[in-house]
Amino acid sequence: MKKDGLKRLIGGILAVVLFLGIWWIGYYIVQKPLLPSPFEVLQRIPGLFEKELLMHIRVSSYRIFLGMFYALIGGFFLGLLMGSFPKWKYFFDPLIYLTYPIPKMALLPIVMLLGGLGDGSKVAMIVLIVLPQVTISVRDSVRQIPNNYYDVYRLLQASKLQQFALITFPATLPGIISGARVSLGTAISILFFTENYGTEYGMGYFIMDSWTRMDYGAMYAGIIILSSFGLLLFLLLDLFSWWVCKWQRVTD
Repeated sequence: MKKDGLKRLIGGILAVVLFLGIWWIGYYIVQKPLLPSPFEVLQRIPGLFEKELLMHIRVSSYRIFLGMFYALIGGFFLGLLMGSFPKWKYFFDPLIYLTYPIPKMALLPIVMLLGGLGDGSKVAMIVLIVLPQVTISVRDSVRQIPNNYYDVYRLLQASKLQQFALITFPATLPGIISGARVSLGTAISILFFTENYGTEYGMGYFIMDSWTRMDYGAMYAGIIILSSFGLLLFLLLDLFSWWVCKWQRVTD
């Protein structure tokens, strides 16, 4: 674990250095206010926190965490139902395959008409993005469990609850985490877009408001902060996966 953590740290530092280097080269070539120096942008961040930036971060965090929570819980139970009871797949499988390819941004006007312009519609859009992917991942994880695993516990006279706790639930955890990983980036993108409608708070609003005021330093600072927020969520998912999926740990 220590070696793996050190490798991740070194890789992260090199990635940041490469990113800043490419940005600085672009700044040196363009030489226009619309692309400020990365160091100038980084210097702006502490001053932005003294204003309303923390409020924007809190609002976006609340929306993304609430949306992810609802999507993970709903996707888990729906995927569990589809994977455990074969007769349900004949209804839910076509329903998922029919609705999943629909561009979720096309649903935004409908969601806003039904859910209003507040947090509800923004959380609902995140749920629409994440829930189908988690559902499919959990469904496939349940269906891939060998039947002989359950046979062993039946011989030991284990109850249905014990079989679920010892076999089914652990088998679905990688699917839940994988579905969350795959959809998280898209969910943050959708949140950014929806925060430009019917709200005065959120990182999406902050970035676009800075753009309209031609405050490019604040705009790029907001993008960095939003990207860092996404990176933090990915790291938390990796940490959670390492903690709960102990059988998947790889030791050097």
